Amino acid sequence: MGDTMEVEENNDDVTIINGEELAEIKKENGNEFYKSQNYKKALSYYTEAIDICPENASYYGNRSACYMMLRQYQNALDDARKSISLDPDFVKGHIRLAKCAIALGDIVSAEQALARSLQLEPNNATVAAEMSSLETLRHFEKDALKSYSKREYRKVVYCMDKALEIAAACTRNKLTKAECLAFLGRFQEAQDIAIDILQVDQQNADAVYVRGLCSYYQDDVERAFTLFQHVLRLAPDHVKAQDIYKKAKLLRAKKEEGNEAFRKGNFTEAYQLYSDALATDPNNRMTNAKLFFNRATVLSKLGRLKEAVEDCTVALNIDNNYLKALLRRAKCYMDLNEYEEAVIDYEKAVKMDKSKSTDCRKLLQEAKIALKRSKRKDYYKILGVNRGATEDDIKKAYRKRALVHHPDRHSDASDTEKKEQEKKFKEVGEAYGILSDPKKRARYDNGEDLEESEGFCSADLDPANVFHTFFGQGGHGGAFNFYSSGFPSGFSFQFSQ
Repeated sequence: MGDTMEVEENNDDVTIINGEELAEIKKENGNEFYKSQNYKKALSYYTEAIDICPENASYYGNRSACYMMLRQYQNALDDARKSISLDPDFVKGHIRLAKCAIALGDIVSAEQALARSLQLEPNNATVAAEMSSLETLRHFEKDALKSYSKREYRKVVYCMDKALEIAAACTRNKLTKAECLAFLGRFQEAQDIAIDILQVDQQNADAVYVRGLCSYYQDDVERAFTLFQHVLRLAPDHVKAQDIYKKAKLLRAKKEEGNEAFRKGNFTEAYQLYSDALATDPNNRMTNAKLFFNRATVLSKLGRLKEAVEDCTVALNIDNNYLKALLRRAKCYMDLNEYEEAVIDYEKAVKMDKSKSTDCRKLLQEAKIALKRSKRKDYYKILGVNRGATEDDIKKAYRKRALVHHPDRHSDASDTEKKEQEKKFKEVGEAYGILSDPKKRARYDNGEDLEESEGFCSADLDPANVFHTFFGQGGHGGAFNFYSSGFPSGFSFQFSQ
C-alpha cells in the first residue's frame, strides 16, 4: 500500500523506500525484461508491483501487455478490464481490452472498447489499426457462415485460417475449422484441434462433438455414440449433436436391415435398404463406401453387373485401398467379358493384398488367360458348340457348318457375299482342325498361343484339305463336284437340302 516502508541496503548507507517507490522499481525492472522479450521474468516483476500497489491501473495495463505476448489472452483481458475499472479514462487499457477481445474473437467487446478509445483519443493510430483488423475478422467470419450454409467446407477452412490470423485464440473459430476438417475427411487435424481445446476446457461440448464427428465418419459408430451422448449431457440442446446422433442411429439401422435381408436372400429388399442408408448421410464417406460395396454385391446377385461396377467404382473413389471392392469389380468385369479391365483390377489387387495370399494371383492368372482367349478366334463359337463339347459333337457341328459356308454353295452370290462365305468356311476348317486334335485343343483351352507352340500356324490349315479329309473318311458320295473350289478331281458330295 502507499504507506508501506522497506529498507534497501547499499554499502554502508541505508535507504528507506516507501511502497509506491518500490512498486515503481518493480515496474521498471519489468519494463526492462519486457523490452528484452523475457516476458515471463517481466510478468513476475509486474505482479510484484501489483501486489505492492493493487490500485494502480498502469501496472495492470503493463501486465496485460505481457500476458498478450505470452498468448494468455484471457488473463490479459482480465487485467485490461481491471485497469479501466480503476481508471475509466485509461486509453491504453481500453486498447488492450480491444486487442484481447479481438484475439479471443469477441467482436462485440472489441467494438465497445474501440469506441471508448476513440472518444478519449479520436486520432489514435493504434485504434484505427485495430478497427481495420476487426473489420477483416468480421468479413472472414461472414464469408465462412455463407460457405458453411452451402457446404463449401474447404472455403470455410480457408476463411477460418484467415480469421485465426487475427483472432488467434478464438475457440469458436478453431472448432468451426475442426468441424469442417472432419467433413472433409481430414480427421487427424480435426482431432488435434479438439483435443487441444479439451485440455484447457474439458467441458467444451463443441470440442467433444468434433471428436464424435471424427469417430462417426471413420465408421467407429460405437465410439461416436458414446461421444454424442456425452455432448448431450453437457449441452442437452446441442442441435448439431442431436441431428448427427439421429442420423448415425438411422444409418446403422438401415445398414443392419440390409445385411439381414441379404443373408436371407432377399436381394431386391436388400438393394432398397442399402439405397436408403446411402441417402441418410452423404458426408459419411467411409460408411458409404461399405454400403456401395454391399449394394454392388447385391446388384451382382441380381445380374445387374454394369451397375455393380459403378457402385464398386464409387466405393474405390472414396477408399482407393478397398480390396474387397476392387475384387468385386474385377469379378463383374470378368462376367461382362471385359477382360482387360479385369486384369488391371486383379493386378492392383495383387499389389494391394498385404496377406500375399495365392488367391489374388490365381484370379489374375485366370483373367489373363481369359483375355488371351478373347483376343483369339473363338473356335467353339465358330462351330456353335460349348466348351464341353464331345468329339462327336464337334464332328457334327463341323459337318453342318462346312456345308453351310462352302464356297460352291454360294457360286451365284455377289462378290462380297462370296468373300464372306469363303472367310467363314476357312474359319470353320481352322476350328475343326484345332478342336478335333486333343493336344491342340488342350493347349487352346489353356490359353496358349498355338502359333507360337511347336511352329503351328493357323494358315497351314487348308480348309479344302480339312473338308476332303473329313468327308472322305465319312465315305460319302454324291453328284456335286467340288473341283472348281480346289478340291481333288473326282471328289463329290451331295448336299442335304
